[in-house]
Amino acid sequence: MDAKTQQNKVIRNLDSLSKLMDSQFQIPSTKIRFGLDALIGLIPGVGDFAGFLVSGYIILVLASNGASGFVIARISLNILIDALIGSIPILGDIFDLAFKANERNMKLVHEHYLEGRHQGGAWKVVVPVLLILFLLIVGIAWSAYSMVMWLIHLIF
Repeated sequence: MDAKTQQNKVIRNLDSLSKLMDSQFQIPSTKIRFGLDALIGLIPGVGDFAGFLVSGYIILVLASNGASGFVIARISLNILIDALIGSIPILGDIFDLAFKANERNMKLVHEHYLEGRHQGGAWKVVVPVLLILFLLIVGIAWSAYSMVMWLIHLIF
């Protein structure tokens, strides 16, 4: 099997997995579609982690099939957004129905492999992502510190 045929087979398999995770099912009499990601996301902690693992698998497959650093970085950003917001109870479940990270990622895959777009390095995506993560961690640390100080003040 030549490289192009192998690549097309990988893309078809990832398309199927993406559909299963994000849009396999439809709420009757509506246009609302959802997948296993939304269903397993209802299980606190475990569901979001399982969805995160599937998305991580997609990254591994793409990286081993020559996806550019830019595509990997954009996909990682989508997964990060999905994992962070998706882990918020109730709001995260609603977000999962709308965001559909796996379908967004497959759009990037199609643009990269089939249309030849998104070539090159990932630094223009990686640097802002790292900055956002840093700010998020600082915000969480500040919030935790503020809460502890408030509790100490309240008790004493």
